[in-house]
Amino acid sequence: MSKRMHGKIVLVTGGASRPGLGAAIGERLADEGATVVLSDVDLPGVEETAALIREKGGDASAVKHDVASQDDWDQVVADVLAKHGRLDVLVNNAGILEVAPVSSDRAVAALRSQFDVNVVGSFIGTQVAVRAMRQSGGGSIVNMSSVAGIVGFRGSASYAASKGAVKLFSKSVALEVAAENIRVNTVHPGIIRTNMQDQGADSNSDNYAAIEAAIPAGRLGEPTDIANCVLFLASDESTYVTGAEFVVDGGYTAQ
Repeated sequence: MSKRMHGKIVLVTGGASRPGLGAAIGERLADEGATVVLSDVDLPGVEETAALIREKGGDASAVKHDVASQDDWDQVVADVLAKHGRLDVLVNNAGILEVAPVSSDRAVAALRSQFDVNVVGSFIGTQVAVRAMRQSGGGSIVNMSSVAGIVGFRGSASYAASKGAVKLFSKSVALEVAAENIRVNTVHPGIIRTNMQDQGADSNSDNYAAIEAAIPAGRLGEPTDIANCVLFLASDESTYVTGAEFVVDGGYTAQ
């Protein structure tokens, strides 16, 4: 039986952190036959992730990439096209989280830094990917938002603002490119066991303890829970799905 991602060329940003969503997504898509290019500003870290995927029999390579840089985006995608001939899937996973209450001295700086990576980075990536995908007749773009892009989180106004922006610009782009066989969807992870989530919990421990206790599924999510959702959106099983938001949160936002 053919694997679900056989022959597809995939770019996943934010692949260095382990445990992390980018690493899990890259591994899952490679398991299903994709050729995966992992990118991250942390080159040694993302090279290690790619090496681990190759050790398991997957096809993965790594590249240094600042997602807030237009020049980096242009170069990374140009290199993918030069080496592989096309780009079938982009997963805009790279993101940062800084807990900063709106009244704090760090609030505006946190807003700007998170918008640079979470919003501007994903927006530029989407733009460059659309241009590349037009050359090969279509593709799938998966932009990583968050449950914080759906409901409020005390102490995380700037992060929530960035993730809400990702959700709505993705829906708008989906409408622009739907007739070109390019799909754009968002995934909204809940509380997932990753390095970034640990950082948020350390700096906002009281709120995170309450959030974790309120998860109806009774557990934190694992990176593979998100990777499995991304696999569906990246594969040809979702060819009639665009402009949608997929919440993977153990029921947290259903309350």
